[in-house]
Amino acid sequence: MPCSMTGFARTEVMVNGGQTTIEISSVNHRFLEISIRLPGQWSALESSLRELMRGRIVRGKINVSIRLGKTLSSSAPIYVDTDRARQYIDASRTLMHLMSSTDSLTLDKLVTLDGVVVSDEESSDLETVLEQLSVGLEEALNQLSAMRSREGALLVEALHGHLNDLEKNLARIEERAPRLVLAYEEKLRQRIAEINLEVGVKEERLAMEVALMADRMDVTEELVRFRAHVLHCRELLDAEGSVGRDLNFLVQELLREANTLGSKLRDVEVSRDVIEIKTEIEKLREQLQNLE
Repeated sequence: MPCSMTGFARTEVMVNGGQTTIEISSVNHRFLEISIRLPGQWSALESSLRELMRGRIVRGKINVSIRLGKTLSSSAPIYVDTDRARQYIDASRTLMHLMSSTDSLTLDKLVTLDGVVVSDEESSDLETVLEQLSVGLEEALNQLSAMRSREGALLVEALHGHLNDLEKNLARIEERAPRLVLAYEEKLRQRIAEINLEVGVKEERLAMEVALMADRMDVTEELVRFRAHVLHCRELLDAEGSVGRDLNFLVQELLREANTLGSKLRDVEVSRDVIEIKTEIEKLREQLQNLE
């Protein structure tokens, strides 16, 4: 069954003897977009973690936050990279002269610059860190998948309900469409009688006009295609995997057929049903945005 694209997961894992928190949030998106925030010393692992996630998620905007725990942070020695600090200071002075500015690089700004204050994790083996983080990330992804599956099941149920409403409105149009031609024929008979045409001419013109209008009002193909699209939607909703894009395409086709029905069958009751159909299609479109 398809999954929702929205969800959240949070887990904690021991990395290098310290507790690390992993949080994943997911919202709807046309494609797969992954954003990972890692501690600076682990930035080289981003590509590997991203690939792990690509194997589990097909669509959605995914935000991953990995934060160091207090134990790990406090256990690692901190030192100042004086060479890097001097480079920042020299660059700052050059810019001051260039811009004729009196502003200088303050200490509180200097210590926040990348590479000035460094956590010296000599015992940190990136391969080990990746292995430990992957375990935690897999657990978080399992939580996320479970939540997305639960929301997906509710979403599929709601979508089936909208499809049921579409079919009810379509059934009313199917029932009324043949009667519209008969009603048109009756109106023509009254008009021809009013202008007192000869009997032969009257029947000949009547038959021709009715035949032309019946052809214009024939919506058999549209009704067949509409029901076929609804059936295909149901099949996709009951299938496994990512089906959101296919369903969005089918919704466009449903709307196209609804517009054709409205233009061919110019009748007050049919118009009301067509409006109801378009309303349900719009509800389908909105809810499909959250389906993977």
